[in-house]
Amino acid sequence: MLPLDYSAAANVSAASVAAADSELTTVRERLLRLDPSGSRFASVLRDTIDQLLNGEVTGRYDWTTLFKTEKTHAGTVVEINLQREFKFSDGVDMDYQIAGIDVDCKYSQQFGGWMIPPEAQGHLCLLVWADDYKSQWSAGLMRIESAWLNGGNNRDMKLTVKAEHRKRIMWLWRDAELPENVLLHMDAADRASVFAQPSGQGRLNELFRRVQKRRISRNVVRTVAQQKDYMKRVRGNGGSRSALRDEGILIMGDYASHRRIAAGLEIPVPGEGEFVSVRVARIPAEHTSRPSIVLDGQRWACASAQDAQQTAPALPSHTK
Repeated sequence: MLPLDYSAAANVSAASVAAADSELTTVRERLLRLDPSGSRFASVLRDTIDQLLNGEVTGRYDWTTLFKTEKTHAGTVVEINLQREFKFSDGVDMDYQIAGIDVDCKYSQQFGGWMIPPEAQGHLCLLVWADDYKSQWSAGLMRIESAWLNGGNNRDMKLTVKAEHRKRIMWLWRDAELPENVLLHMDAADRASVFAQPSGQGRLNELFRRVQKRRISRNVVRTVAQQKDYMKRVRGNGGSRSALRDEGILIMGDYASHRRIAAGLEIPVPGEGEFVSVRVARIPAEHTSRPSIVLDGQRWACASAQDAQQTAPALPSHTK
């Protein structure tokens, strides 16, 4: 590939850089073909943060509670998990080969904090950022040049990209939505009530009672239950579904029949490995002003504060 002349481009844009860099364009197009919406990328980042928190063992849900060594290791785990998800080949000099082109992967919890090693200069870098507090993530491509890096004197000679040169990053996804860390973002008093329960089953019941009409991931369930058989604690036959039914609360999972119910009630539809709870109430069949569904031969809608507590209907069989 011919060297690029950016010396006269003081106000260069990422688009103009990409137009002059055929390898960057090729890698960008390949990544967008693999993940047009960014959903796979977002899922990897969510799973990686949860993997580091290791909530089932530690009960942690907040990035600030990680040890320094765990935070330092985060970039490596992101790199590995992206390679597993997208099946990138090993690079010759960099982390990956994407469309036959060497690409280095750098992750930072702090936007702009990517640590670029000397050997990455002249190569393409996949720059990844995710912030669990903002529930946002970004990923972009940039060819590294020494003039665009801040000076530094750390032991491994890694440098960061100068703020004024971040405009050279060709963003694949910018400030995209990171799947929510419900435990981090729920009301503090509600969270305290959840964790005040002495048993895993009690904590899960309180979670589904207090966090309604929001997607709750399997990892949140695992963190709250802190038990190996955490999925059993959600289901009927003694789990949260049966425990909360008398309070009128339905807990939908990712089954097709459950997803249709959530859609009919016009509440968030659970994705793979997710749950959504809601309190429901019977309404007259002729009332069509409220989003509703029919279960057990009766019409049900999301309960309002004025609706009396009623036993919820049975959910349909689990059909994917």
